[in-house]
Amino acid sequence: MSILVLVHVIISLIAIVAGLIVMFALLGSRSMPGLTAAFLLLTILTSATGFIIPPLVTEKLLPSHIIGGLSLVLLAIACIALYVMRLGGIWRPVYIVTAMVSLYLNVFVLVIQSFLKVPALQALAPAVAPNPPSGPVFAAVQGLVLVFFVVVTVGIWRRFRPVRFA
Repeated sequence: MSILVLVHVIISLIAIVAGLIVMFALLGSRSMPGLTAAFLLLTILTSATGFIIPPLVTEKLLPSHIIGGLSLVLLAIACIALYVMRLGGIWRPVYIVTAMVSLYLNVFVLVIQSFLKVPALQALAPAVAPNPPSGPVFAAVQGLVLVFFVVVTVGIWRRFRPVRFA
C-alpha cells in the first residue's frame, strides 16, 4: 500500500505543478495544449487513485472520496468543454471554472495533507483523529488559497480568449 500512496502523491504533485503552469498561461491568454492535457489526465488519475487510499470497499465514505468524486465530475465537464465543444460560446467559461475548481480541490487536499504530515505545520494546527486540522492558522491558509483561486479564476475568465485551442 505504501508504494501506491507514493505513486498517488507523486501524480498529485505533478498534476498541481502542471495545473499551476496552465493557470498562469491562461491568465496570460496563452493556451498550452500539451501541458493542459497532462494536467487534466494527471488530475483525473489523482482523483481516481484517491478512491483506493484507503479502499472505499472496506471503509466508510470519507470526505476525500467526496472531493475526489466532485473533482472527477468537474474534470469530465472540463474535458467535454475543451475537447468536444472546443471552448465555443458558453463552454469557455465552463472550462475555466471546472478546470480551476479541480485544481483548487487538489491544492485544498495538499494543504490538509501538509498540515497532517509536516511536523512544523502540525504544531501550528494540530489534528485530533479522526478530525482534520483546524484552528486559525489552518483556516487562514485555506482562506488565502481560496481567495487566490477565486481572484485568478476571475482574471482568467476576463482575459482568456483562445483563437483556437487544440
